Amino acid sequence: MSTINFTTIRILLATAFCCLGVTSFAQEPQKPGPEHAHLVKMVGTWDTVMEMGGQKSKGTAIYKSVCGGMWITSDFESELAGVPYQGHGMDGYDQMKKKYLGYWFDSMSSSPMTMEGNFDADYKVLTMTGASPGPDGKSQKFRTTTEMQGTDRMTFKMFMIAVADGKEELAFTIEYTRRK
Repeated sequence: MSTINFTTIRILLATAFCCLGVTSFAQEPQKPGPEHAHLVKMVGTWDTVMEMGGQKSKGTAIYKSVCGGMWITSDFESELAGVPYQGHGMDGYDQMKKKYLGYWFDSMSSSPMTMEGNFDADYKVLTMTGASPGPDGKSQKFRTTTEMQGTDRMTFKMFMIAVADGKEELAFTIEYTRRK
């Protein structure tokens, strides 16, 4: 009797079905559009200065294009009040929703941040909104802006939105300078 077991056969059949299904049943796969090109402008290594609560800290951000140009990832490293901080983001454009999407994961929270939004008419400011659990475990709404200042500078700001009255408060700012 062969050494191939039923699990192996199921995996082979599932793989074959998926491969055949993609070519015979699915529509043409989506390709990056002009909206993705605006995100690709961020690809590269950036030196950062974060200002929060009157304190400044230096860091580094590395943006890469992934998944055939459909997404960009960002890896951010810095210190916050002397504590090492790491963050990882994914940003893309949902061609069905006609919205930019962002996901953020970091070393200070086990809950991801999710956000969506759009660029302004000149493609200079990307504004996104979302919610994530706050320090008290309750949902915290926020708004972010990423302002492109030419090809080698950008400014990211995060605003926290009060649940009671909807007022915004600047949480922090990060200045990015492209490393040459």
